Amino acid sequence: MDDTADSPFHTEPQTGSGSEPGSKAAEMDRRVAAAAMRLAAEQGWSRTGLLDIARAADLSAAAFYQRYPDRADVLAAVSRTADMAVLADDQPPDPALDSGESARDRLFDVMMRRYDALQPYRDGLRVVMRDLRGEPLTALAFSRQFGRSMAWMLRAAGVEADRLGGAVLTAGLGAVQARVMRVFLDDDTADLSRTMAALDAELRRAERWAGTLRRRPRRSQPVEPPAGAIDPAI
Repeated sequence: MDDTADSPFHTEPQTGSGSEPGSKAAEMDRRVAAAAMRLAAEQGWSRTGLLDIARAADLSAAAFYQRYPDRADVLAAVSRTADMAVLADDQPPDPALDSGESARDRLFDVMMRRYDALQPYRDGLRVVMRDLRGEPLTALAFSRQFGRSMAWMLRAAGVEADRLGGAVLTAGLGAVQARVMRVFLDDDTADLSRTMAALDAELRRAERWAGTLRRRPRRSQPVEPPAGAIDPAI
């Protein structure tokens, strides 16, 4: 059963050509992500227009509009670029095979690789996260891509996101990402040790919450997910 159908993050598959890391679409995402985050860092996200980004990415208005018709689509390009860096790295583990690693350990590895991929955009992302408070509709529209990204990070870690309960797992990982992202954006350590510590703590907290949810009697009131579960980061 696909539980993501009831999730606020559920959306129809995106159209567009190519999904491989070296495809034209993926290359365009990388160009747009780099241009948008550079401009955001230099002049502020709220003062960066779509035509500014198109020019900086050396794309015509028509080509840009076809894939990035609004500001949320530009943020989605950043998110997809990080996702592709993780997904292209290797094959997701088979949950049926005992690798000796827990799901939490696999998620830790996947999410740290995603943070590594986001490092080139960190200065811009810091500004975007600040300015998005004044763009609630952009943040809401981006939450679809955010949820899709989190579901694919679960899959990359060998955690099934398409069965019963998948939407809850996706929202839970979204909560983890939203909190750890705040640490990542200000992490000045060479090895992202502060980010690693925050991620480990949040994943352990989410694991405890999931265990509480599984043990809860069926007739009792539903457990609220961790705060920030639908707060989109990137």
